[in-house]
Amino acid sequence: MEATIYNQTGKPVGKTKLPESIFGVPWNADLVHEVVRLMNSNSRTNIAHTKTRGEVRGGGKKPWKQKGTGRARHGSTRSPIWVGGGVAHGPRNDKNFDRKINKKARAKALYTILSRKFKEGEILFVDSMNFAVPKTKEAITMISQLASIKGFERLSTKKSNTAIIALDRKVKTVEKSFQNIGNISIEEFRNINPVSLLNHAFLVVVNPEESLKALNAKTTKASAVATKN
Repeated sequence: MEATIYNQTGKPVGKTKLPESIFGVPWNADLVHEVVRLMNSNSRTNIAHTKTRGEVRGGGKKPWKQKGTGRARHGSTRSPIWVGGGVAHGPRNDKNFDRKINKKARAKALYTILSRKFKEGEILFVDSMNFAVPKTKEAITMISQLASIKGFERLSTKKSNTAIIALDRKVKTVEKSFQNIGNISIEEFRNINPVSLLNHAFLVVVNPEESLKALNAKTTKASAVATKN
């Protein structure tokens, strides 16, 4: 399995071999859905919060005596069935939405999405990426040049969630050059995850050989820890 490597100006400069274990995995919709659902649950921020009958102010006195009035018996005006009372089974900001994700399943879901994107021509491999000084104008020019590659024209026209530029290591000049471009995200390739991949149309992998080594090292370590546990 081979892929063409381009330079920053969008010109082909060579080929690279890709591992079948990462870019040749068959699509598994059930696995991807499960992992993405759990990741979204883990990243959920609790905001909505209601008070129970024990937290609502007032209602200390019994509204009327238990018997003899002909009316239904009540012990407090803060009951959920009263106007101004507490809420039964409402949302609470102390609820825990954290869910365990099997590390091997997460890695397999990541490889599945990478394989799908590669098959559909949504992954671009670039030999290197750097700027002498942080410059947004140069970053925009580079994106325009990469958009000249067949199949990646939308890099310069898509207005939101266009691409993730996955670096082999942190490069401050690149990060600062793209920080004002809202439709481009900068990450290290070893830190990409299934949710971010699905939320962006394209993936630009910088220095693929080193990037794949870093990803392999991370996932191998995670699998070893999961097996040990």
